[in-house]
Amino acid sequence: MAVPREPKMRFMKELSVVVPVYNESESLHELHEKLHLALKTVDMAWEIVYVDDGSRDNSVKVLEALAAEDTDHTRVVALRRNFGQTAAIAAGIDNTRGDIIVLMDADMQNDPADIPMMIEKMSEEDGYDVVSGWRVRRQDTFITRTLPSRVANWLISWVTGVKLRDYGCTLKAYRREVITGFRLYGEMHRFIPAYAGYVGARIIEVPVTHHPRRFGQTKYGLERIVKVLLDLLTVKFLISYGHKPNYLFGGPGMAMMALGSLLLAFLVVRRVVTLVSVFESPFFPVSLMLMYMGFQSILMGLLAELQVRTYHEAQQKPTYTVRRVINDDPEE
Repeated sequence: MAVPREPKMRFMKELSVVVPVYNESESLHELHEKLHLALKTVDMAWEIVYVDDGSRDNSVKVLEALAAEDTDHTRVVALRRNFGQTAAIAAGIDNTRGDIIVLMDADMQNDPADIPMMIEKMSEEDGYDVVSGWRVRRQDTFITRTLPSRVANWLISWVTGVKLRDYGCTLKAYRREVITGFRLYGEMHRFIPAYAGYVGARIIEVPVTHHPRRFGQTKYGLERIVKVLLDLLTVKFLISYGHKPNYLFGGPGMAMMALGSLLLAFLVVRRVVTLVSVFESPFFPVSLMLMYMGFQSILMGLLAELQVRTYHEAQQKPTYTVRRVINDDPEE
């Protein structure tokens, strides 16, 4: 007789909601109340981790008061200065205890009521590792926010291979094991789903509610596009060549050396047939330069390989990820 499977919800030990805060004192009380209402419906232990990213308004004092009133569920991480949203998210993740980590903004544009629905997607029999919010009806300025975001979403999906329609939506839920094997820098928090996809995470995108901003002002402008493009190059390198950098440097290096060798061979053959001097041809220095650049590229690839091996061995980081082990020995 088949043994019925228990829902995965029972194996989720704790839920952590990480909220980066920067000059959002007006929205924090209402946000905290709505988070409580939403999380009370979730059948697991939960916590809220606010990360103040060097706010210049009254946000820290408001968060201190909320933490004092709710010692069972609320913690505050106050950074010494403004490090940026990515660093604040990283600090929040480092200070969580939950097996499930939900990220969301503090400006009340994300709706906490969507969190139980997202958690339910992770508790089904074949549950997902990442549940990404999709702001179907986005309440932002089209020219300066929505249009650049759509272009960025298409570009990121094309480069990384992880197809999402809204990378910029902060409201996302992750299993801890798919987001704790790497560090976040720059503006790379938006690329977390791409990293998770790289380690084999199951990802789904779900529509979520998006409200107009009622308090404060947006912290981002068009200048963010340049940062995203530069970070995208880094992400592409880490995902595609992080374990085999010599494929990136060595392939073009060998191609340049082959092209330089062929060009030099052509000059030698022409010298034998037509008696035209090899050294007087403008193609001679070009062939030497191609061979030199190719050799340098291959050497750079070998050095990158050594660095990658040192990185993995020094931190004892495996080159693989395990989803689960069946019939594992509990005593080991």
